[in-house]
Amino acid sequence: MSTVADSSRPARPAIAWIGLGIMGSPMSENLIKAGYDVTGYTLEQAKLDRLAAAGGRAAGSIAEAVRDADVVITMVPASPQVEAIAYGPDGILENARPGSLLIDMSSITPQTSVDLAAAAKDKGIRVLDAPVSGGEAGAVEAVLSIMVGGEQADFEQARPVFEALGKTIVRCGPHGSGQTVKAANQLIVAVNIQACAEAVVFLEKSGVDLEAALDVLSGGLAGSTVLTRKKANFLDRDFKPGFRIDLHHKDMGIVTDAARTVGAALPVGAVVAQLVASLRAQGDGGLDHSALLRAVERLSGAQV
Repeated sequence: MSTVADSSRPARPAIAWIGLGIMGSPMSENLIKAGYDVTGYTLEQAKLDRLAAAGGRAAGSIAEAVRDADVVITMVPASPQVEAIAYGPDGILENARPGSLLIDMSSITPQTSVDLAAAAKDKGIRVLDAPVSGGEAGAVEAVLSIMVGGEQADFEQARPVFEALGKTIVRCGPHGSGQTVKAANQLIVAVNIQACAEAVVFLEKSGVDLEAALDVLSGGLAGSTVLTRKKANFLDRDFKPGFRIDLHHKDMGIVTDAARTVGAALPVGAVVAQLVASLRAQGDGGLDHSALLRAVERLSGAQV
């Protein structure tokens, strides 16, 4: 077998990855598996060690990570963290090369994405907002849905990178559009989990075989990705975080605020946002969002 490099294949861009949490670690590792050179930075040394063990390179700072990157990808919890890593003398915009592409895959407010794109343009850096849906399992399996906002040409350049991370990849419009669609996604997911949780408590209190019931419900119109993905959580009361209540609380704040700004009524969404907030207030913020079941159980008289 020839060892000569195939010059007909375009060189893959060098990637800097900032934020190696529940989602960021497996996503960055999927890029390494796809043949990309990935340099990562995060606050936890154990996560940097994991990246290095997977074949990436650990950087000692944001500046070091992004200095030679063609593409910078960020995956952090919320708008304040995006602003913290993007701005300032030690941030991405001051240290990334002009002409590089910044892809923010965090779930943040649409306005934060719009502002970031404007600030980056002044530095000669292009930006896409590209939040994802699919949770930890989707990140591990590289089957995420990726909703993108930004220029079409930048989206096309980034498509091979996205294809190493997900299966449903759609440009939704200009800067901020990806975040708007992600907010709608989180609204649908939260309402869906709440409905599933209420059904579970109703079925159990009625003495029905819960596993059989969820199996048949999954095959009908009530079936959903949420029910399929979270069925084991409900059956086993396993709330190890794939997506934490704390983060969904943040996202429900984003969607309710954005909806108010554009004049859209979210009557059911507002109720579920309060239920998510109450679960967090009861100390369950670190649990998976399927733990909405615990809130329904409490309302139904159970001691949990």
